[in-house]
Amino acid sequence: MDGVGPRSGRPMLRVVRGDPTDEEIAALVAVLSARTYGAVPAGDARVRSQWRNRARNIRPAIGPGPGAWRASGLPR
Repeated sequence: MDGVGPRSGRPMLRVVRGDPTDEEIAALVAVLSARTYGAVPAGDARVRSQWRNRARNIRPAIGPGPGAWRASGLPR
């Protein structure tokens, strides 16, 4: 860690100018917390296309029985 936060004794936020109310500071902390903890890691941000999914090409074995010949030609 960088030594900022309640355990280090240094404040995480500092008001430089103005006189914000307690509600304004609480709203700012809520927005920053939601943005920090709700962020998706960079590696998980991509949505994978199912066109490249090789598992789609693997079909289960079709056993003999009524309608098996029709199921062999139908897409899944």
